[in-house]
Amino acid sequence: MTGTGVPEGTRGHRAEGEARAPVRCALVTVTDSRTVQTDVSGPLMARLVTEAGHTVTDRALLPNAEVRVREHVAALLGRADVDAVLLSGGTGLGSRDRTVEAVRPLLEKELPGFGELFRLLSFQEQVGTAAILSRAVAGGAKGKLVVSMPGSAAAVELALTRILLPELRHALRELSR
Repeated sequence: MTGTGVPEGTRGHRAEGEARAPVRCALVTVTDSRTVQTDVSGPLMARLVTEAGHTVTDRALLPNAEVRVREHVAALLGRADVDAVLLSGGTGLGSRDRTVEAVRPLLEKELPGFGELFRLLSFQEQVGTAAILSRAVAGGAKGKLVVSMPGSAAAVELALTRILLPELRHALRELSR
């Protein structure tokens, strides 16, 4: 353990991950209530990803339609120019919120820590006990990272700045081993 509270092995893996080229990200907004003109989370994801030094290779806005979302993500997983698929929206308890059901069957390995940490931080910093209503999920599929987060701007910013962007290259390094 070092003075940072991070085990040395993890620091070494992070350092190796940081040596990777910028991560090529496909961004997907899942919504029934927004259009390309009124979508806030898609542009926010794009800004945060590029400010962190990564590349946006694809952007889409899709309706809350489970089959359509699954087919789109499956197609993205087959692309050579995509390292990570980041989805926002469709993670709540509403009858139309089906992003988790669309994505989960594609995952080869789920990362429960993402959802757990996201809900903890949401509880502590944003929405209190309403954090239990989030079904944020992440995992690996075909050597790529897939992350599904709630669609509010605050949730997207929290997920990306506090959890995903600091670990993005490290996660991809682990997926490539």
